[in-house]
Amino acid sequence: MKDINEDIKWAQINADVLRSMETPRLGYWIAVATCVAMIACAVVAEIYQYKHGMGYGLLNWPHMWDIYIATFIFWIGMSHSGTLLSAILHIIHADWRKPIYRFAEAMTTFSLMTAGLFPIIHIGRLWNMYWVLPYVTDRGIWPNFRSPLVWDAFAISTYLTSSALFLYIGMIPDLAICRDNARGWRKKLYIALSLGWRGDDRQWRNFRRTYLLMACFLIPLAVSVHSIVSSDFAMSIMPGWHVTTFPPYFVAGALYSGCAAIITLFVLLRYFFRFEEYMTIAILEKTCKLTFAIAMAWTYLNLIEFASTWYGHDVASKEVLLQKFYGPYAPFFWMMMFCGSVVPFTLAIRKFRRHIPTMFVVSLLLNLGMWLERWMIVTPTLANAYHPIAWDTMWPGMVQWAIVFGSFGWFGLLFLVFVKIFPSVSMYEVKEMVYHRRGHAGKDTEEVLHRPVEGVRATTGRPGLEGA
Repeated sequence: MKDINEDIKWAQINADVLRSMETPRLGYWIAVATCVAMIACAVVAEIYQYKHGMGYGLLNWPHMWDIYIATFIFWIGMSHSGTLLSAILHIIHADWRKPIYRFAEAMTTFSLMTAGLFPIIHIGRLWNMYWVLPYVTDRGIWPNFRSPLVWDAFAISTYLTSSALFLYIGMIPDLAICRDNARGWRKKLYIALSLGWRGDDRQWRNFRRTYLLMACFLIPLAVSVHSIVSSDFAMSIMPGWHVTTFPPYFVAGALYSGCAAIITLFVLLRYFFRFEEYMTIAILEKTCKLTFAIAMAWTYLNLIEFASTWYGHDVASKEVLLQKFYGPYAPFFWMMMFCGSVVPFTLAIRKFRRHIPTMFVVSLLLNLGMWLERWMIVTPTLANAYHPIAWDTMWPGMVQWAIVFGSFGWFGLLFLVFVKIFPSVSMYEVKEMVYHRRGHAGKDTEEVLHRPVEGVRATTGRPGLEGA
């Protein structure tokens, strides 16, 4: 089973990827219009909430957190698989990552940009968002470092900066290819972003070292970021939250939802951009196997949490667990368990793994289950806290749903813009993959393999990217 066609020509790799960045077709503009409409719904809902108060967003005691924070955790989780798995697979030299890691890393950056909106929306007073940042004022006031909002600000800003830098560094050789094939404003953009890349031996050595260093730095950073997000809950004394397994549980859930999102984007890019020769069935199978393994780890951690609560002595936490089983939120809890723990078994069957429409539907169900899991962490605990006076079942309203709905439009719009301006498949790494699979592994590849970077126009035989 081959990960990629070994007979593919390097000129064809350039041509196929650059073609995906040309003038968009009608379907692309329909997708953009849909995302803009979703964002417009969220903007209208946020303006209404801003003018009339958080009560219209159904955020009040005891539900001071709810769907906003649950969706915030969901987007933070979505961000983890892209950069984290790319870094890990790069270090262990897993070649099958090369055709798909670029869009996965972009997914990380855009998920973080989406997640960062929700703490701002959640605080209500948007003009006070800078209070969570560590700045010096003339009054000597510093943020409250015991506040989870401050922890999240550090986590998001650090991980977003590092992920965006990791994505950009990995694109520099491909930006040089785009530079040599572009016209108009695109050429000016690529000239600035490619940083004078020539593809000589010294540049490649420095590039390899920098990229490897960034990969080694991002692995512990990614794990620590979602551990910090889990501490928002684990450091409290609320029933169902004050557990020591939350950090690994959140990291496993983040990898799970991120892998499911990679499968979704894999299928969409493969279909719309005709990347069948790069995003092959063999690579999809390996991604599905990895997702299945993470799903089983997530299921195991879930069962550990249920068992420790059931056999523990915290009566309030046990009551929250029982309310999840048969209370008002029970249908959504069991839907979460079905989507997160039963549906993944389709990934263990080779016939289903090789059927792309089935994998697309499965990936959507997996992410539905992971969103419900985040909601099941937040809402049942708030609805069944220690004091009976605080017991209250709350269902999200139209304002909340509109803002959550719009966040998916925001993510989709960012991704659609990215794939038309930047190469969504790494051209130079796919060339490496083809080169090594032809039996050249172990030879000095730097000079031979990357020589086309300086003369891509002649190599591709194409007139170049359009300037608009």
